[in-house]
Amino acid sequence: MPYPEGHKERVRKEIIESAGIAFRVNGIQATSLPIIMKGAGLTHGGFYAHFSSKEQLLSEACHHVVSETLELLGQIADKESHGYKINAVIDYYLSTFHRDDAKTGCLFPILTSEITRSSQEIRLIYNRELNRFIDFIANVSGKNTSASSALLSTMVGTLMLARSVVNLSESDKVLEAGRQQAKAMIMD
Repeated sequence: MPYPEGHKERVRKEIIESAGIAFRVNGIQATSLPIIMKGAGLTHGGFYAHFSSKEQLLSEACHHVVSETLELLGQIADKESHGYKINAVIDYYLSTFHRDDAKTGCLFPILTSEITRSSQEIRLIYNRELNRFIDFIANVSGKNTSASSALLSTMVGTLMLARSVVNLSESDKVLEAGRQQAKAMIMD
């Protein structure tokens, strides 16, 4: 019996979503194809009916995750009616909620250290998505690419440090300091 129309596309999307979660939770190297496929409710035998390689899936999963993050941050910015829209983005990005929700959070604080040890192909995929994020920050903040890159670096670094601190009170202080510094960068 043939599958219903659109079945393959739905399954492919489920695999990409599962990979996005798995890469954020486990990293790239520790995420196997069976883990990804199990997260999508499938056996790993069907993987190659949808993707030619793990790198192809990583590329599509990174694009998907960054698109979701940018969509969410865009909605947050659009709701800001007073002050700088970028401040609302900074407040969300450096929030305790985002710190505590790595599974659905931004990709960059989780994969950055691993990317430096990855293949050229994976680094190019990551860099393409990083540039999309920098362009978003530039658009929302009204700053040039260089200033937006510095702002994103501050935000990503702050979130990485806040997640690494065991004491939540100390982690909260890291987030607050990062928020203050990021907002000060906008005013310069």
